[in-house]
Amino acid sequence: MLAMSIGTFLKSNLSALAICAATLASPSVAGSAQAAEGALVVARNMDINSLDPARAFCDTCQIYLSAVYETLLTLGDDNKTLVPKLATAWSANADQTEFTFDLSPNAVFADGSPVTSADVAWSLQRLKNIKGDPSFLMDSVASIDTPSAKKVVISTKEPNSEFLGILAASYAGILNKRLAEANGASAGEDAATVDTADNWFFANSAGSGPYTLSSYRADDELRFAANPNYWGTKPAMPEVIIKQTADAVAQAQMLESGAADVAMQIDPDTAASYSNAEIVISAVPSFNFLYLALSPAAKANTTPLTKPIRQAIAAAIDYSAMIDFTVGGKGKFQPAPIPNGFPGTMDLPEPKEDIAKAKALLAEAGVPDGFTIEAHYPAVNAYGVDISLMMQKVQQDLARIGVTLNLTPTTFAVWREEVSGDGIPLTAVYYAPDYFGSAQYVQYFAMIEGQPWGKRAGAGAVDGVANPKEAELLKEAMSSSGEKNEAAFRAIALEMIEDKVIIPLVSPDLVLAARKGVEGVRYSACCNLALDKLRRE
Repeated sequence: MLAMSIGTFLKSNLSALAICAATLASPSVAGSAQAAEGALVVARNMDINSLDPARAFCDTCQIYLSAVYETLLTLGDDNKTLVPKLATAWSANADQTEFTFDLSPNAVFADGSPVTSADVAWSLQRLKNIKGDPSFLMDSVASIDTPSAKKVVISTKEPNSEFLGILAASYAGILNKRLAEANGASAGEDAATVDTADNWFFANSAGSGPYTLSSYRADDELRFAANPNYWGTKPAMPEVIIKQTADAVAQAQMLESGAADVAMQIDPDTAASYSNAEIVISAVPSFNFLYLALSPAAKANTTPLTKPIRQAIAAAIDYSAMIDFTVGGKGKFQPAPIPNGFPGTMDLPEPKEDIAKAKALLAEAGVPDGFTIEAHYPAVNAYGVDISLMMQKVQQDLARIGVTLNLTPTTFAVWREEVSGDGIPLTAVYYAPDYFGSAQYVQYFAMIEGQPWGKRAGAGAVDGVANPKEAELLKEAMSSSGEKNEAAFRAIALEMIEDKVIIPLVSPDLVLAARKGVEGVRYSACCNLALDKLRRE
């Protein structure tokens, strides 16, 4: 049994950490304080896997990419409305299969060269052909034409009612084709094997955004420098630093001491303990969530993860207590692996704990006394939730039905290798939107053959995992709008709930914490945090 709540744990350690830091004056904190004199410092736990727009896929990656690279469109402050970026105008044909864009005549890359239609076509083709984590965003693209240097026409294989929204995803940023190709980048159909630019992107950038990459040191810091040739509104800060700060307690200490200007992963309990008038805190509902994922195809399974067993695991979770434990009650139930507020999520049935049902399902599956299952997961803090502590709560819940969860926390890099290799029987991780639209969640989480979690779970390879209804409903959603579109996504959401492969646990409210006088701190569904909006009074 866990001895204390996450809030008690964090608050009891906050003062100790502060005293320790003040006494020892660690180099990392001292360095941040010195940097803060001329730069704006953001404290967060970085989960970077790459700084290449076609390979990067993480929350910190969204912040980086949206500051350094620009997309054709982006999201407005309401997190729903599309507004111009590199494209000044756009249109779509009636059946949502052809999209035309006029590029800004003023847009230039950081080296001063113009952004052209050739750069756009090459960048989006490369995103598709690299076959990295974000490549699914371009799956529907059939062709990209460039009738002039400032006009782009993109055709999709089938109707795609969300394609404009997809182009607002930070991963769809446009690269300087000439510069990237000179350093090993390729957009050809064989890009996944011949492109050698990944390492180059860890030290260089090739975008048109308000910032450029200054430097990156893994597990230390990510530095941005204002782009002197930026063609839009100049950023207020000449330099921004994202400082690797592993947990909410350490981030809180940095904010309190003035070593950081913004802290991104403060949990609600820690936020409630603040009494410093120099710290400004607000909490807003988010589109983020943390979830369990079960893999019937994982090689380490000793008991087949059939649907009754998956249902039993889902029914054994105390969801209300999970929200209280992880975020002090400052969060929402997440019925389906589509964020609350996105198309198709209205009035979905909330998840419910039912121990009697869970035990009956295990008996039906032939394991009335339970079984043992391996659980590997990244030991990180996400949206103010310590995943290791969250998994201890899951372990405690499952023990009530005789299921023994062997917990193995690991690094994010190791987790990625495992989940994409032999698979992990049970894992936990998190997800943030790439754009405002539900299709991205269906394409990532649905039990459709070839899609990321469908493949990891064994859709098409393990009996009873694939769900053909989801693929058909997705086609309907992508070719419709209005009420019909909403109804199709709701039907998909219900199917995904029934799959019990992805089991959402909590959608935390987002805590925004900053030093007094820091302006422009807001949550963005496409970009997480818009660095170019940050400024000091």
